[in-house]
Amino acid sequence: MSLVVLEEVTLFFADRMVFDAASLRIGRHDRIGLVGPNGSGKTTLLKILAGVQEIDDGVVTRAKGVRIGWLPQDLALAGGASLLTFVLDSVPGRSQLDRDLAAAEAELGEVGDDPARHDDLIELAERVAELHEQQAHFDRFFSPHEAQSILAGLGFSVADYARDLGEFSGGWKMRAVLAALLFQRPDVLLLDEPTNHLDLPSVAWFGDFLKRYDRAFILISHDREFLNEQIARVVSLEPEGVRSYPGNYEKYVEARLEEETILAGKAQNLERQREHLLTFVNRFRAQANKARAVQSRIKMLEKMEDVETFQKRNVMRFSFAPTERTVGEVLKLDGVRKAYGDHVVLRSVTLAARRGEKIGIIGKNGAGKTTLLKMIAGELPSDGGTIRLGPGVKVGYYAQHHGDTLDMTATVQEVVQRANPAAPVARVRSILGAFMFSGDDVDKPVKVLSGGERSRVALARLLVNPGNLILMDEPTNHLDLESADSLARSLTTFDGTLVFVSHSRSLIRTLATRIWNVEDGGVELYPGGLDEYLYSCSQRQREVVMTAKPTVGTTAKPAAAAAAAAAPTPAAAAAPTPARAREDDKQRKRREADERRERNKVLGPLEKRVAELEERITALETAQAARSAALADPEVYADDARRRKLLSEYQGDQEKLDDLTARWEAAAGELEAARARM
Repeated sequence: MSLVVLEEVTLFFADRMVFDAASLRIGRHDRIGLVGPNGSGKTTLLKILAGVQEIDDGVVTRAKGVRIGWLPQDLALAGGASLLTFVLDSVPGRSQLDRDLAAAEAELGEVGDDPARHDDLIELAERVAELHEQQAHFDRFFSPHEAQSILAGLGFSVADYARDLGEFSGGWKMRAVLAALLFQRPDVLLLDEPTNHLDLPSVAWFGDFLKRYDRAFILISHDREFLNEQIARVVSLEPEGVRSYPGNYEKYVEARLEEETILAGKAQNLERQREHLLTFVNRFRAQANKARAVQSRIKMLEKMEDVETFQKRNVMRFSFAPTERTVGEVLKLDGVRKAYGDHVVLRSVTLAARRGEKIGIIGKNGAGKTTLLKMIAGELPSDGGTIRLGPGVKVGYYAQHHGDTLDMTATVQEVVQRANPAAPVARVRSILGAFMFSGDDVDKPVKVLSGGERSRVALARLLVNPGNLILMDEPTNHLDLESADSLARSLTTFDGTLVFVSHSRSLIRTLATRIWNVEDGGVELYPGGLDEYLYSCSQRQREVVMTAKPTVGTTAKPAAAAAAAAAPTPAAAAAPTPARAREDDKQRKRREADERRERNKVLGPLEKRVAELEERITALETAQAARSAALADPEVYADDARRRKLLSEYQGDQEKLDDLTARWEAAAGELEAARARM
């Protein structure tokens, strides 16, 4: 049975056709991934299904009584109700039922013991009993405990339940709306990038929830892994129209490649046949004895079908040029602190990043990930400690809310050119072309661009002057899946240091060589990538104590614990840790301490030698730069004695510099080999 059916739907935005006779059927248990490039109409299609977007032609049919829940990317949500009340009251009909019951009970109290109204009393008592039965039905299927469990899984604390909705930030309001939708359990759930405002623990919990969801949903996501785990069918918005493929995203990619190969081969064969027939017709057209054969072949040509091969999608593609060499320790934080009033976000954080590392910053929302990145970027002052960049380190910064950093009145080209005024116009246009801005697109004002297009402008602005230390905050938000994959591949070509915040497991797994987990005012360091981090967390949180079932108005710690237990990430950190887990934690710390001692014993002398060579190289390079500047001065060059002295010193130090560089390369290679062995 189909819950929603689109038949021959056509939609125009001004003179642009978004859908041309598109058709789609959604079954009762469909698990659909909606894919396509930014601007292809994914969000618009969800709006049509939700009934909030009118169409120009065609038919949209919804099954009688079907309930559709829609999570948009952007929303405006006012306050006036507590978080828990907002979720409970989101179920259709519940608020009216509560009002009817309150009114009936009030009227029953007014009738009281009045003998004259005995019949009214009986009717009111029956009405109250009926309303209580209906309320019991709601409580059975939409219990406060279930609402609290969902809120805890999405990262809300017990103290948040009574807070007014208007007090929350935009990202947390989005979580509240998502919680309400999951609580309602609609027949068709429409999810537009639902993980954009979730941290890794919440993404894990949400993924487990969706796996158990026994109703239909359509999911838009830039996280390839999340999409593959959840869906059983792909609906893709292709240049040739709306297409449907069974299986997950990987199966869809394989199917498209196979289709492309088959169509290309078919088109090639038909073209050969066409050429053969045309050759015959042209050769024998003038010969009377071949007239019948020529006419036969002309008819064959007229009947031959046309095979349209796939139109290639434009996907942003770029790579990073080699960066300027820096010292080994690119970044050093020592005792860094940040607080907002009485709320301490980070306390005495000490960290270091080395040349070539790609560090993924993870942690719960509100833990301080973006705050940490902003302080490193110099966008936010610290309240204590020091942040030091190594000599020659140049920072490139991509903010999470990139729209706040773009000049809305400027054109695309102007915004990118301003990031590096010295860059030739041809280079700027070449970079914009790599980010799919060509022709008149470069002259568009930023204010008319979509969220995905603005993300690409911000990335292009970064690439035109990237530096050798790149800081990125949720870089895949607002990108389509193919663009997110392309960004990940491109960042693997960056030979400088990358520090990035992300909730996308695909991006973290592709890039991260180390993990910084921001939690409880500190930062835990994990050598290795995401898989090593998740394994460590699963070892530390194998058992979680469950306490009594919560009720409305009482503590909801068990709900938080249940949510944490469901997640294979540190969501369980909020739950009590049993004695066995504490013992495991002690053993882990002892093991890690032994490993650190062994690493320091082997790596310490090598790191010291590399650092010493880098310092000597830096000093010589500084001196050589000063001599080069002096030799370029006409007055100095005219002084023969001084010129000879400078040239002699320059040549002597250049030989030393070449020798030191060779020794540094050998030492650095030895150090990297030792690290690989460790």
